[in-house]
Amino acid sequence: MDNIVLQQLAEYIYEFCCIDYLKNLPSLESKISSRLKELNLSLWEYCGYVKSDNKEKDILIELVTVNETYFFREENLLKELQNTIYPKFKDRTSYNPLRIWCAACSSGEEPYTLAMMVKESNLFSEGSVEIIASDINKKVLSKAQGALYNKKSLSFRKMPEGMIEKYFDELDEEYKVKEDIRKLVKFKHLNMFDKNMKAEIGKVDIILCRNVLIYFDLESIKKVASSFYDIINPQGYLFLGHAETITSINPGFETIYTPSNFYYKKGEI
Repeated sequence: MDNIVLQQLAEYIYEFCCIDYLKNLPSLESKISSRLKELNLSLWEYCGYVKSDNKEKDILIELVTVNETYFFREENLLKELQNTIYPKFKDRTSYNPLRIWCAACSSGEEPYTLAMMVKESNLFSEGSVEIIASDINKKVLSKAQGALYNKKSLSFRKMPEGMIEKYFDELDEEYKVKEDIRKLVKFKHLNMFDKNMKAEIGKVDIILCRNVLIYFDLESIKKVASSFYDIINPQGYLFLGHAETITSINPGFETIYTPSNFYYKKGEI
């Protein structure tokens, strides 16, 4: 009985956000077991409860999403952005800003890193860059918007020397991202499979969606790749995780290979 109900819960999660636990029910069970005990509900009772309560649905999403991230993650990819991609957009102005979408931004380390790199590049004038950061998980999104990180957090494990002093204000037990970095980033609560996603994000020049597609099945990856293609401007760029590929899925993207990375460029329409 529990396996049947667990399968139903996995199907509900898949229908809502395409995170695929259908072939890994034990993992789903382990992620929700503490919540069932906390609520003193059976799996069958919980399955009905979560479908009728939006707040509980948010909690379920918190439980089943993975939010591993840190500042300046994947140094080689960031160097490619800094040295090759950003300079291509150096002539943008506040009337036609460089627009970057950090999809699945988790607790904010990645979009704030991108903003710090904008400052470090000295390529852009005031208002000529916009970073949109979105996530389906409201809890981590709230943390990202707060821009507060514990001094002992693993978020700082790859932080280059001198960057904390330059881009953070020191509080008692935490560092807070400075205002000039925070104002470059706009956060949105967003499900990448929402029908209104394109309207919410608008056209962008660069998308980073790293280590997210590994949780989707092929059909869902095709949907996401199609949405990305529609949202990215011609000659724009898409960065995925090193274990993710859409090479055989969307021929509209050209794969660019470097000695330490590969990423995608959208061709002219």
